[in-house]
Amino acid sequence: MFKWLLILLGAIAFYQWLKAKQRAMHLAQQSSVRQSPPLAESMAQCDFCGVYLPWGVAIHLEGRHYCSNDHFHRVDEQGWIGAALWRESPNQDLRPEGVVPDLVVIHHISLPPGEFRNRVSTANIVDFFQNRLNPALHPYFAEIANQKVSSHFLISREGELIQFVSTQRKAWHAGISSFLGRDKCNDFSIGIELEGDGETPFEASQYQSLRNLVDALGSRYPNLHFAGHSDIAPDRKTDPGIHFSWENFQKNTDLPVDRFPFGLHSR
Repeated sequence: MFKWLLILLGAIAFYQWLKAKQRAMHLAQQSSVRQSPPLAESMAQCDFCGVYLPWGVAIHLEGRHYCSNDHFHRVDEQGWIGAALWRESPNQDLRPEGVVPDLVVIHHISLPPGEFRNRVSTANIVDFFQNRLNPALHPYFAEIANQKVSSHFLISREGELIQFVSTQRKAWHAGISSFLGRDKCNDFSIGIELEGDGETPFEASQYQSLRNLVDALGSRYPNLHFAGHSDIAPDRKTDPGIHFSWENFQKNTDLPVDRFPFGLHSR
């Protein structure tokens, strides 16, 4: 009887020892969790200036990151704007050595012609500038499918900004052209396409996006002048057309009137 009593007391003691050990381990684990530093937040690097900042603070677009709205809307050293969708075109080449752009050429475009109200027009323009336009989709596409053209920027009807070519390089937008006695305007110009035609007013969102773009370009290239495609190729082109308000454009951007050598009248 005494033997069994000893066994029982030994079992109780072992059980209490085991519970105490488990309790101590649990408390130690809790203490360790409280004392461990929190996991570091993921970091992002600004594509404009290279500074690192917390992921949740950065501005993100298409896998790029920016530390501020200012850098997001600026032209970087490579000639790209963070706020734009980047859809690089193969239709580009180097500017002549030492040439810095000092002219912005305003165009309009719709693919198919006159059907810009259909949102597929924007996608068609992107395909056209990337040499991927399907000629079977529309009779007009079969006529232009083999053309190799591009522009630096497109502003859609909704005001979305798309960039195809670095501003440091030459896009193929002007063709045979002359600006105040200087031929080959592609060499020294930046091309901006507005989605639309010559018979319909442009949207307020497009003018706002154009203003933002011009502000960004002006910070990088302070001596820009502005003209329409029709001004530099009057025998061939009519864009941006009579419904583009040069006067409103000048007021919105607060640019000096002398930056518009062809005047502020619609044409």
